[in-house]
Amino acid sequence: MESDLSLEFLRVVEQAAIACAHTMGLGDGRRSDQAAVEAMRRELDGVPIDGCIVIGEGERDQAPMLFIGERVGLANVWRATGRAGLGSPQIDIAVDPLEGTNLCATGAPGAIAVLAAAERGGLLHAPDLYMEKLVVPSPAKAAVDLDAPVGDNLRALAKALDRDVDDLVIVVLDRPRHAQLIADIRAAGARIHLIADGDLSAAIVAAVVGTGVHAVMGIGGAPEGVLTAAAMRCLNGEIYARLVVRSPEDEERCRTMGITDTKRVYRSADLAPGRALIFAATGVTDGSLMKGVRFFGDGTRTESLVMQTDPRQVRFIDSIHVNDADDVTIRF
Repeated sequence: MESDLSLEFLRVVEQAAIACAHTMGLGDGRRSDQAAVEAMRRELDGVPIDGCIVIGEGERDQAPMLFIGERVGLANVWRATGRAGLGSPQIDIAVDPLEGTNLCATGAPGAIAVLAAAERGGLLHAPDLYMEKLVVPSPAKAAVDLDAPVGDNLRALAKALDRDVDDLVIVVLDRPRHAQLIADIRAAGARIHLIADGDLSAAIVAAVVGTGVHAVMGIGGAPEGVLTAAAMRCLNGEIYARLVVRSPEDEERCRTMGITDTKRVYRSADLAPGRALIFAATGVTDGSLMKGVRFFGDGTRTESLVMQTDPRQVRFIDSIHVNDADDVTIRF
């Protein structure tokens, strides 16, 4: 992919974040999510690509926009108007227009708008199921094992990071299904940061050395796992993941997506194998890496994270979006 596409995708997540930030704290998660979806869909159709949504809001007929398999980008617009649109790069896209819907609806920290993109075939087509996940930073990427006991993994993580187990902070989604995991982490002596939503944001924090978070453990969404993998490829962190298949219906959904080995343990290069990956996220509400959207009389301010593997770049971008008027006042 051309490097300039990273700025195109930055615009997409910025506008999605701004749109749903207008609904922040109103208590209507559906409205927040719909605002983000509509803005992201509109902006994607202005990007000069022949794009396909491989991780989206649902399968065809289950979501009004950004469904799995939907075509987006200027090439799709050109086709719809009878123009060829030849020459546009073919791009697979994974989106979460609003990660942390409930966080936005309640005004809680950590909601983001996010997407990942790669050349065609560069992102796994993951079914919308649950996934076991273990996310660690670069020094520990070969030290842990998804099937190892929790205590063993924590001791291996501590050794790789040159610290004691009781120094570790592990992020876990606050869910009843994690009761045993939480007990095992505490028994090993590590500390826990329970979060209400947003394990993707937590994974990015865990992959950055010096943030005070050392791993993410537990079961979350598989689509978010693919987005996490793209971020890990950019940050040189690692995710270990396996689909949670609980019924014949789940197995059928996997087969429909081309997945035959439901017991496979995936790593970041399996979930996001693309050569040229772009990851872009914009804060909706304040988080540990990015502030949320801030509105002022003459514009809007956003903070974003844009990462690439080719060339390898990690950029934090602070943008002021100024209203189109002659008498605006810029505020820093």
